[in-house]
This record gives sequence, structure tokens and C-alpha cells, in this order.
Amino acid sequence: MGMMQEFKEFAVKGNVVDLAVAVIIGGAFGRIVDSVVQDLIMPLVGRLLGGLDFSSYYLPLNNQGTQLPLAEAKKLGAVFAYGNFLTILLNFIILAFIIFLMVRLINRAKKREPEAPAETALATPEDILLLREIRDSLKK
Repeated sequence: MGMMQEFKEFAVKGNVVDLAVAVIIGGAFGRIVDSVVQDLIMPLVGRLLGGLDFSSYYLPLNNQGTQLPLAEAKKLGAVFAYGNFLTILLNFIILAFIIFLMVRLINRAKKREPEAPAETALATPEDILLLREIRDSLKK
């Protein structure tokens, strides 16, 4: 079998297609969570911590001064952009928690599925029945 044929069989298997769909949906879902964090949560956190955009918090490492916007400070030299890191970290924590809840919900749904009925007792083989009859008649 040629390599192209093997690749075709690999690519059209159900689990590969499912994985591709999951990656695409995951990317879109990640953007939604990113928007929630950057547009809804972090402005509130920034408001509580001084009214600035939290993602623009940084420590200058090249004597730039802390009054400059982050983009301009980066142009002048290295900065320790901890606010942006914390924003991304919070984004990850929220996304991981949502995935945890989804997996937990799926696991609960699997537990609730009715299990297959237990197999009925198999009929006793004929030789066992004959041996039982012989035993019973010997007891008499």
C-alpha cells in the first residue's frame, strides 16, 4: 500500500476528524474566554487596583519610567510585563475550569446512562445435568 493511501486512511478515520473539529471549536472557545477576561474581568480588576488597564502593568528594566504606555516602554528597552502575564494566566485558569466542568458533566451523564441488562444465566450444559442426575440417584 502506498504512503498516500495510508495517509488517506489515517486522515479520514473518525477520531482524526473529531480531533480536528475539537481543535477548531477549542480555538473559537479560547477566543471567547480571552474576550471575557480582557474585556470584562480585567477592567474590573484594573479598576480595583488603581483604574489602569491591568494588562499594561509593567516594571521597567531599562530606566524607561513607569508613566509610559507598555508599547512605548517596550520600544525603549526591556520591561517586565507582569500585568499581561497575569491576564493570560487568568485566561488559562478560567478556560481550564470551564473544561473541567464540561468533563465533569460528561462523566456524570455517562454514569446515568442505563447499563446493559445483565446477561441471563447461561443454560447449564447437558453433561452437567446428567452428572447431577447420577449424583442424586446415587444419594437415594
